[in-house]
Amino acid sequence: MLDVGSFAVEDVDVLAPGSHDVVVRIGASGVCHSDVSVLTGVAGLAGPMALGHEAAGTVEWIGSDVTRVKPGDRVIACLTPVCNNCWNCTRGETHLCEEGFAFAFQPRLVRDDGEQVPCLSGLGTFAETMTVHEWSLVPVFTELPDVQLALLGCGVTTGLGAVLNTARPPVGASIVVIGLGGVGTAALQGARIGGAGTLVAVDPVPAKREAAVALGATHVVDPGEAPIAQQIRSITGGRGADFVFEAVGNTALVEEAMAATRRGGTTVIVGSPPQGATVPIVPASMLIEDRSIRASFYGATQALRDLPRYIHLVESGRLDLSSMVSRQIGLADVGAALAGIGGEEIRTVVV
Repeated sequence: MLDVGSFAVEDVDVLAPGSHDVVVRIGASGVCHSDVSVLTGVAGLAGPMALGHEAAGTVEWIGSDVTRVKPGDRVIACLTPVCNNCWNCTRGETHLCEEGFAFAFQPRLVRDDGEQVPCLSGLGTFAETMTVHEWSLVPVFTELPDVQLALLGCGVTTGLGAVLNTARPPVGASIVVIGLGGVGTAALQGARIGGAGTLVAVDPVPAKREAAVALGATHVVDPGEAPIAQQIRSITGGRGADFVFEAVGNTALVEEAMAATRRGGTTVIVGSPPQGATVPIVPASMLIEDRSIRASFYGATQALRDLPRYIHLVESGRLDLSSMVSRQIGLADVGAALAGIGGEEIRTVVV
């Protein structure tokens, strides 16, 4: 269990909202490993911060200049804001929006002692309501419950997009996903949706491997039995896989992913490693073997375009979000959920 002794649930006041701000009644919020990374200092962010960054809810109030949403709209809160005006946004790279991070960590809340506190990614979804800039919201029109829609705010979108947007493997490709939390399980489903041939799921937890088979994995690997690369090569005729996705954020596993990738193949870094972490790369070997390493931030997701598409995948039965919700809890139990993250649950959701 992780030490999350610095986490607390408390009442706070909200700074006066601006003309482009929106007040959202939160229906559900996923518990993500990135929250743990902030809490433990691995993400390199210091000071008190309201955690939570993947959620769905309903708009209660809008500022005078808000145009993206209206009261009563159901919305998904996005990890990265989308201004639609900056250099990156106008080139179809809204996940790299330049304007969004200018306000993403500005103070939003006030504690009893007068200390002003920012919210993670400008959201802070472990709350009953949140006040956010309209750029952080995507309106959605669906009957799907908030407990499923919340997962599209970060984890599912990150994993699914890493396959469908970043890597874009051809039909029939051999694909490996290392780590079967929310991000990895979504990547696994993305590989299945994209028509993977051999689809290998890697995780030390038996229950997660069993769930992966139900979601389309053709093979499962227990990393405790033998080195991952060795097991992958035995499955793929000694070559290694066409595409290997590391969805944990562990540098040792990134090295394993590289070793499990065939000549001419692609390793994709999806999980978020600690700040400053490095892995050895031998450029000459990369050149001779014609291998690629890609990174996929937020699944290269164009939120206004992709979230409605992902909802359609769920509604048509091609993307299973319901089975990814392992447990539902209340706000009082968030600390325990953060401490236990990485266990048997795929995703814990606060409702």
